[in-house]
Order: sequence, then structure tokens, then C-alpha cells
Amino acid sequence: MRLLRRFLDPDVDRHLLVDEGEYIIDEVPKHWAASVLPVLMVALAVPIFMSMVLMGPFFWIGLVIGICFFIAGMIGIHIQFMDRFVITNMRVFRVNGVLSQHLATMPMSRILDISVYQPFIGRLLGYGHITFESAAQDQGLREIQFVGDPEARDLTIQRVIQRAGLRANIRMPEPTEEDED
Repeated sequence: MRLLRRFLDPDVDRHLLVDEGEYIIDEVPKHWAASVLPVLMVALAVPIFMSMVLMGPFFWIGLVIGICFFIAGMIGIHIQFMDRFVITNMRVFRVNGVLSQHLATMPMSRILDISVYQPFIGRLLGYGHITFESAAQDQGLREIQFVGDPEARDLTIQRVIQRAGLRANIRMPEPTEEDED
């Protein structure tokens, strides 16, 4: 049962450095908009199955096509479910994959720039894409697509970086009476 759970649950907690004091600040599943195509495939399987009645002795063609659409849609939904973006107090990482799993990690100290892109439909539905820039040429964690409320996620990452002291505070001097003249 434990083995089966690894294929059904992303279980990001096992990737944490608990001994070092790492904890999850935000675990971000894919936005529901990423699953629209797989859900449509599952929904399309229903009329295909219903059309089997009209196919007579060739009903098996509708059966095979319907099963293919249903299985492909369910696999697509599960792939989206298993894709997680995680923000911790020490790093950001992404876990994705069902049969084989991919883990990409970037420490907060390596994040130089964060770009948030929200296409028109993303602004309407509340999702966007986040791109990380770092000094490294090749990085395993560059673009995270279909992030729900990407502006809030960006602010969360900026807050973690600031609290960790990885970026300096710029304090403006208090204005004096001479400056006001």
C-alpha cells in the first residue's frame, strides 16, 4: 500500500530538510485551468460511449475510442495533480511526474529575479506563469506554469528572501529641514 501511495500522492514533505529546520511556507498545486483539456477528454468519452448504440456490430470501435479518451484524460488529470511547486523558508522546489518523478530545487540565495506573466485568460481565471532567473546558466527550475494567484506567490518568495537577510534593506535618510526648502 505504501508503494502505491507514492504514485497517487506527491508527498512533498519527504523532500524537506527537517533536521536543518526547513518547513513549508506554501505548497502550490497546478491551477484548475491546467486540467481543462484532460477533463474535456474525459467528458468527450461519454458521448462516444453513447454512440456505440448507433454503431451496430462495429460498437467495439466506439468502445476502443471512448476508453482511449477516458484513460488519456484521467492520466492527464493525474499528471496535473502530481505537479507541485513548493516554497519553503530555505528554497523553492518543484516535484512533478507520476511513474518517474523529477525534483528541481533552487535555494533562495540563488534567485536573482522573478518574472510573473499572466496572459489575458490567466488574468480572468486567476493563474499565471513564474520564471526564475539565477546566475547559473543551466538550471532545473526555471519556469513554473499555471500557478494560481502568481502575484501573491511572488510576494511570498520576496518576503522569505527579505526575512532571510539575503537582500539588503535600503533605508532612506530622514528628510531634514534643509531638504524641505
